Amino acid sequence: MIHSHAAHWFARGMRGALSTPGLVLVATFIGFGGLLHDLGFPIFAGILSTLLIWALPAQVILVGGLAAGASLPALALAVCLSGVRLLPMVVSLMPLMRGPWPRLLSELVCAHFVAVTMWVEGFRLLPKVPAEGRPAYAAGLGFGLTALSMFGTAVGFYLTGALPGPLAVALLLLTPISFAILLVRNARQPVDWLAIGLGAAISPLVANSPGGLDLFWAGVGGGTLAFFIARHLPGARS
Repeated sequence: MIHSHAAHWFARGMRGALSTPGLVLVATFIGFGGLLHDLGFPIFAGILSTLLIWALPAQVILVGGLAAGASLPALALAVCLSGVRLLPMVVSLMPLMRGPWPRLLSELVCAHFVAVTMWVEGFRLLPKVPAEGRPAYAAGLGFGLTALSMFGTAVGFYLTGALPGPLAVALLLLTPISFAILLVRNARQPVDWLAIGLGAAISPLVANSPGGLDLFWAGVGGGTLAFFIARHLPGARS
């Protein structure tokens, strides 16, 4: 009975991935697939990188570095540093994904799927799911988004001859543009808007940070400042 209940919420999560952000991911990873083809990167390895890494900046670093002949230890370090920006997203979303009976394995699986789109959609969809179904729903949502990304990677690789180079590059920008739009859409409290504004103000100051951590510093810096302002200024509290 428990397994069928989990399967139900997992399937609901996969259906939840079939949304506008999911379609944006497909378009974005079509651009990534075209990049793989242009660099002569094997399609199987590219799809595997989508499954195992599923963070487009880190994947571009990996593929571009391998094509340029960079050393594997240096690439591993660069990919890890790029992934650090996702840690605050995992920490903030985990209470919603954990459910009433925390299990380490399910938490690790859910944490793996947390990237920009999963983070935004998780905050939008998970509060509507009963607590006992959230781990399975989160896993289904993450797997569904990842499967869409893998599909987009394959489509982009095999259609790259019909895809102009500038368009393939432009598609890579859809995810950050979509993230910004969804972030604004999901803002409900004054402190949310304050965090967005402060993060945007900090972004030019931390651009081109070592290890590609500019998004990390802008997000953590803006969010932290907004938290303290909301805590100490009564007029800014949500």
